Amino acid sequence: MTTEHDINLAHGGNLVHRVATPEERENFLEKGETMPSITIDERAVSDLVMIAIGGFSPLEGFMSQADYATVVTDMRMANGLPWAIPVTLSVDEATAEPLKEGMLVRLDDANGRFVGVLQLTEKYKYDKSKEAINVYRTDEEKHPGVKVVYEQGEVNLAGPVWLLQRDDHPLFPKYQIDPAVSRVMFHERGWNTIVGFQTRNPIHRAHEYIQKCALEVVDGLFLHPLVGATKKDDIPADVRMRCYEIMMEHYFPQNRVILAINPSAMRYAGPREAIFHALVRKNYGCTHFIVGRDHAGVGDYYGTYDAQHIFDEFEPGELGITPLKFEHAFYCTRTSTMATTKTSPSKPEERVHLSGTKVREMLRRGELPPPEFSRPEVAAELARAMKVAQEV
Repeated sequence: MTTEHDINLAHGGNLVHRVATPEERENFLEKGETMPSITIDERAVSDLVMIAIGGFSPLEGFMSQADYATVVTDMRMANGLPWAIPVTLSVDEATAEPLKEGMLVRLDDANGRFVGVLQLTEKYKYDKSKEAINVYRTDEEKHPGVKVVYEQGEVNLAGPVWLLQRDDHPLFPKYQIDPAVSRVMFHERGWNTIVGFQTRNPIHRAHEYIQKCALEVVDGLFLHPLVGATKKDDIPADVRMRCYEIMMEHYFPQNRVILAINPSAMRYAGPREAIFHALVRKNYGCTHFIVGRDHAGVGDYYGTYDAQHIFDEFEPGELGITPLKFEHAFYCTRTSTMATTKTSPSKPEERVHLSGTKVREMLRRGELPPPEFSRPEVAAELARAMKVAQEV
């Protein structure tokens, strides 16, 4: 439901809310013992949460066959609304077989906890290879997103959902800011233009540079690190959040920045996921979205700026959020400042930029990334976390 505090409309026009009321929750709990039940994985739980709090508006549940088909092929829902990533609940055929359309299905997490309810409207088979090629631009199983598709069930279950209740995040309760709340916060601060920033990596100087460039042209910055499921070799969410807390304390104007968590799981879908991430931030109330180098990429599956080019496939204003496109930033030793090729006269050997892999290798050797790459306090936190991980 939209409110008087909306900066801009949620995607599709209304901010979805599918968290069960106390009365609905009590009713579902009473029926839970007799409902057919399925166990859903970590990504499906995070999708359930994002649907329920409106982060995936206009979705009110897991996608129908019609929406799934057009999203996979055309980056649009069946009604023509832009949407780039399928949001589906997949099960194997044996699990799907006894489920009948119209019934309520109990959703349990991996610990057996009753977390949600699906009103089953449809069940359908789908082409995994087609989804992989269209969404991820590859059918190689070594791609982490494709691997998930290949390992999930052969049947998608569709229908509206209810999240039984919205619990505090076990690690980041103070940063759990849902879309309805973020919109109110933006309004209370008098922000009319807000830029969202997505990351699954610890913040470094290049991130800081483009965030602050964006702050020069908008009222506020919404730092929104993803804390859902990621690859095993990604830096853990608690470490990344501590790095952001350090930056908030020492290097950002706190009255112009809000730090919050994004409960979503990563898909590693590169360009498609850049659109997806932008629409999610639109639902949180952002008017602009930062798209940098190789957004949501993995390996060498996507071109350096493919995630920026894909926005040009939509008509101006169609997405309802403005991408701010930045080139790869680096520390320029010639001018002694952060820069990009647009602003720096430097040669390649005069640019300091390190890959995430190289930084992790340095940390494992007990070396700190140089201050040109990372703020010293952040580098120290990463080193501390790496040491603890190695000792475990």
